[in-house]
This record gives sequence, structure tokens and C-alpha cells, in this order.
Amino acid sequence: MKRTRRLVTVSHSYVVALNRRLANEMARVGGEAWDVTAIAPRAFHGDLSALSLQREAHEAARLEDVRAFFSRSLHLFVFGPELRAHLSRGVDLVHSWEEPYVLAGMEVALLTPRRVPLVFSTAQNLSKRYPPPFSLTERFVVERAAGWMAWGETVRETLLGRPGYAARPSRAIPMGVALESFQPDRASGEDFLRELGWDPFGPPVVGYLGRFVPEKGLPLLMEALDTLQTPWRALFVGGGPMEEGLRGWAATHGDRVRVVTGVPHAGVPRALNAMDVLCAPSQTTPRWKEQFGRMLVEAFACGVPVLGSDSGEVPHTLGDAGLVLPESSPAAWSEALATLLESPSRRRELSERGRERAATRFAWPVVARAHLDFFTEVLERR
Repeated sequence: MKRTRRLVTVSHSYVVALNRRLANEMARVGGEAWDVTAIAPRAFHGDLSALSLQREAHEAARLEDVRAFFSRSLHLFVFGPELRAHLSRGVDLVHSWEEPYVLAGMEVALLTPRRVPLVFSTAQNLSKRYPPPFSLTERFVVERAAGWMAWGETVRETLLGRPGYAARPSRAIPMGVALESFQPDRASGEDFLRELGWDPFGPPVVGYLGRFVPEKGLPLLMEALDTLQTPWRALFVGGGPMEEGLRGWAATHGDRVRVVTGVPHAGVPRALNAMDVLCAPSQTTPRWKEQFGRMLVEAFACGVPVLGSDSGEVPHTLGDAGLVLPESSPAAWSEALATLLESPSRRRELSERGRERAATRFAWPVVARAHLDFFTEVLERR
């Protein structure tokens, strides 16, 4: 009988309970073969406000907290020295969900005993030149690691060309989606439409979900809708600096546009179920391209057809379950929307494909199993 392997996974993101889904799912999927401990900061500054560690009852993974210092900067923050003890007590493998070029990533690599394999996860899909000390930090972490995981195919393709990465085992493993929360529920979607003052049986709803920023393609989508002759309504859910301009544009279209802000993640399934199609017209810039597109797989899980641009990871995320369109052609988007809105049968076909892709590729148990399989491969190589 094989002994239970002890996995420790470290991430500042684990301060939020929702982000520990990976750790908890690895513990569930691993069963008696894996003992999983998640290391999280007791508090972290966060993007918008200070965060305190959220604990939930009945988590499958063991949760341990440590201090975090300088957490206003993702590049400069470090964990408290008590992290060392958590990484050295009979651990078989350490997983670092910190970028290899940040100081916390180097700290995890330094504090992991040499006999213990280290695997890190990264979402960097641009080949950047980091100034010291970050360039030295990346080199050290890569050389120390026994393997690495990319949050997408474009991430892996990009990093394989950087020094040291190709010499170590790697896998492209996507983020997951909670199928128990994101699922088709037309009734809740119709209620959402009524709350907006819309008739649930009116023209099809073109949806957008995400940040209101230019790189997410809002100008392109607005231009495509301006020229769309097929009857439509548009629902924009999110928030950001383009909100005022978006509302100004919406006013020119009278009652057929709604802009909704302040929707918590728990409320996203209702919003998605109010849409007949989701658009993700992400735009590549010199400093950014789409890394994954969580809204894409959440829409898949809800049975909502998806149109996405050819920016970054979007084509890999969509596969053959969505429509990939040029990120720089409003005319192509307008034409594709017209075709889809006029064909309920085509929408049903894409809905079925999306749900199948969500279940077979992006469901959290599938993602967790892919992680554990890679960890097993790394251990067996050693």
C-alpha cells in the first residue's frame, strides 16, 4: 500500500476562500493518496482594499495562515518567516502559486528544502525583460524548480523560449469553473431581465462580462452593435474607467442597452443566464493579451454561446465550442452576431458544445486531477 503524499500549496490568493477551490479540490480528488495543506496570508492588502483570511467550514484541504509583509505590491511582498516550518515538516512536494519573478516566489523557493521538489504556476504570457532584482529572482526560481505549470497554452509557448524553462517538465493546465454554481437556469435569467425592466421574451440579448477598459474590446463591440441590423438588446455587466463613456453610448440606444455594475461573483450566473450570447472582444496591446478569460468558461457552463477574439489564450479556451473572430474587425463581429442572433438552432448547438467543454476540460475536479497527475510525474522523475 502506497503511503500518503504530503502536498503544500502556497499562494497569497488563498486569502480569499473562493481562490482555495484548487487546493480543496486537489484534496478531494486526491483522497487517501494526497494530504493537502494550503498556506495563506492572515491578511493582504488586495487590489481595492485590505483583505482578512476567510475561513470556511468543511474545507477539504488543511488551511494554515502566515503573516505577509509589504502586500501593497505583488512584486515586493513576502511571507513571514514562519513559512519555513510549513514547508519542511515531512513535505513531499511544494506548489507555489506565485510568479517566479516576484520576491514571494523566490522566498518559497529558498525556504523549500533541497530534497523537496518545487513546482510553480505562472500566468505570464508575454516575454518580458525584468529589471534586477526580478530578473535574478526568475532565474533562481526556474533553476530551483523541478517543474512548472502554465495557466494556458500561450503561457507555456511563451515561456519555453526563456532561459531554463524548456529544461524542466511543464504542463499547460487551465483554471477551473464551479459547475455546481454555473449551470443553465433560464428562469433566473428571465428574473434578471425583469429586474432590468425588460421583457424576457424580447429581442436576443448580447452580453458582455468583465472590466470596462479598452483592452477588453468595448469600443469594438459598441461599433459592431451600432451597425447591427438584426434586432438586439445589449447587457454590459462589470465596472471600470469606461463606465461613463459606456453609459453615454447606451443612452443613444434608448431602452435596448443596460449597464449593470456591482454584481458580486455569486450573482454572475444569473447575469449570464440572462444573455443569449456572450462577447469577449479582447484586444492585444504591447503590454497585455488575454491570459485565460474566466467569463468564457463560466458562460460555457451556463450554456451561453460565446464569441471571442483571437487575442492571447482565447482561441485555446474556446476550442471548437465557441466562435473565434478577428480582434480588429468590427464588421466581422457585426456579421457573426447577426448570423447567430438569427439562428436559434446554431445557438443551441454552441450551447451544447460549451457545456460539454466546461464539464470535460474546465470542471474543478478535472483541473485538480491534472495538477496531481503532474505532481506525480515530477515525483517519479526524482
